[in-house]
Amino acid sequence: MTVRQMVIVALLLAPVCLNARAGDYMETPALQAQVSAGVLPPVAARLPDQPLLVHFSGENMSAGIHGGTLRTLISKSRDIRYMAVYGYARLLGRDRNLRLFPDILASVDNVEDRIFTLHLRPGHKWSDGHPFTAEDFRYFWDDVVNNRELSPNGPEAEFMVEGVPPKVEIIDTMTVRYSWPSPNPMFLDAQSRASPLFIYRPAHYLKRFHRRYADPAQLAAEIGKTKVRNWAALHNLRDNMYNSDNVDLPTLQPWVNRTASPASRYVFARNPYYHRVDANGRQLPYIDQVVMSVTEGRLIAAKCNAGESDLQARGLSFSDIMSLKRGETRSGYVTYLWPIGTGSQMALYPNLNYGRAPFRAILRDVRFRRALSLGIDRQMINRSLYFGLATESNNTVLPQSELYTPAYALQWSMYDPVQANQLLDQMGLTARDSRDFRILPDGSRLEMIVETADPSTEQSDMLQLIAEDWQRIGVGLFIKQAERETLRARAYGGRSMMSVWPGLDTGMPASDMGPYELAPMTQDQLQWPFWGQYTQTGGRAGEPPDLPQARELLALAQEWRIAAPQRRREIWQAMLAIHADQLFTIGTVSQVRQPVVVSKRLRNAPTKAFYSWSPGAFFGIYRPDQFWFAPDPENKAGT
Repeated sequence: MTVRQMVIVALLLAPVCLNARAGDYMETPALQAQVSAGVLPPVAARLPDQPLLVHFSGENMSAGIHGGTLRTLISKSRDIRYMAVYGYARLLGRDRNLRLFPDILASVDNVEDRIFTLHLRPGHKWSDGHPFTAEDFRYFWDDVVNNRELSPNGPEAEFMVEGVPPKVEIIDTMTVRYSWPSPNPMFLDAQSRASPLFIYRPAHYLKRFHRRYADPAQLAAEIGKTKVRNWAALHNLRDNMYNSDNVDLPTLQPWVNRTASPASRYVFARNPYYHRVDANGRQLPYIDQVVMSVTEGRLIAAKCNAGESDLQARGLSFSDIMSLKRGETRSGYVTYLWPIGTGSQMALYPNLNYGRAPFRAILRDVRFRRALSLGIDRQMINRSLYFGLATESNNTVLPQSELYTPAYALQWSMYDPVQANQLLDQMGLTARDSRDFRILPDGSRLEMIVETADPSTEQSDMLQLIAEDWQRIGVGLFIKQAERETLRARAYGGRSMMSVWPGLDTGMPASDMGPYELAPMTQDQLQWPFWGQYTQTGGRAGEPPDLPQARELLALAQEWRIAAPQRRREIWQAMLAIHADQLFTIGTVSQVRQPVVVSKRLRNAPTKAFYSWSPGAFFGIYRPDQFWFAPDPENKAGT
């Protein structure tokens, strides 16, 4: 993208900044007492010089009022990390149409996707009132990511272009520049993710735990009190921008955790220095606090039914819909059904790096993967588990994406056990045992051990249906339940034959989003962990891809970085075509409805939306800081 193009895009997408006098801002009622007591400065002094002005357009969207407590349920304490996802304050964010725009940043200058100049908002402050400046970016780059004690592996992969890190320049207190010799088009997108590439830190807070800056005696005392092995462990413990588990760590998110772990109830209070404001001069967020209560996962649906959550999706599944609908009138909520944004509700991941040679050769034979896909009756799965409301499809992008091609969704995914049997016969797998299962050359039964980490019954029910289908083509299926960490470790080590996981995280991509899920780029890709690790580590670990199609995918993904916009779209299409043909993952159904419980008093929550980790950040792109509670005459929930 040229400088001129970037300027035009910035003008179109950048929200308008408020040019107002101090008297135009309205003090937040919940903070008035602290302001009157001198504990906090007035709102005009807390906001940036040019705050982000939000506008409300679209169905049922309106400016709101301050106040209230939003209640939600989590199944374990570590799930408080989702507040950084829901809050979705990012250097650059995506709007509801998935377009990038400056958020925390005032603006960005982009020269050929190589040179990015970030302009901060003068007067912007951390949640503790300390200025947010270029020093926070310098500290992260010089003292965290390039300190081998804190970051033994060096900069994250998103920083590296052909093995070269960026040149980082502090232009002035409000301006930072990142530049590479070659394009790095993923740099801006990485800032907008659900789990973003945090390229800044609250330096004023963390320096007290850094050997370069801290008083040695005080640092030693803190290490002893915390009972960690050294200063680096202490710093890493205190530095966790995503997990929200350090109540002392300043943040730029709309709400700040005020409850130390462990606890059964976590209170997130409004950030008094948050950078967004509405046209009426009200500082966001509208809602005063968010309370996350820890409960048994199996009880979340029942507690929602009883009216104990104002906004809930996690812990709810399609099977809960009827129960949730029954409780709506009694408990004052509505249940929206948002299509899930993954490429497949459940996909099978044949491990092409599986350690046992006979099975590895079979898994790498595209005829076998096609036979397994043709042998799945997706229509039966849809009818049996989702009342026919899902879409039978390969694991590919969804119709909402500009890159969607219907043929890719249907290729090798129509139920055809006759053709599946023919493909297996062509492979020479013609021998059968007394139960009509196919026999391998070594005399063992052709049985797929499929590992699942989902504690709910949804995946096991689907796998039972697939097991019945595969038995008709002479292939056995054995379900193996595992913990998530165990499943990943077994796949990484080549000990897992096949696993179950949701499909493409980014089910609704645009051509300006990197196609890296489609190529062997990282170890956590369960279909080729050795190949992904090889790319991820620059050849220091893992194995290079030895299938021509996998190598082609890798080459296309690397070309995407330097390609012109039209060529990027062509690369996406080429990679999707390879996946549809080769079935490196085997999809089942997509666009399953996610039940979303919303209090009838909660305003600005969308009735029609999609539920997706990437892009979407679950609730994030719908901006929960703009949600607000209508007055409750009985002063019940949400107050």
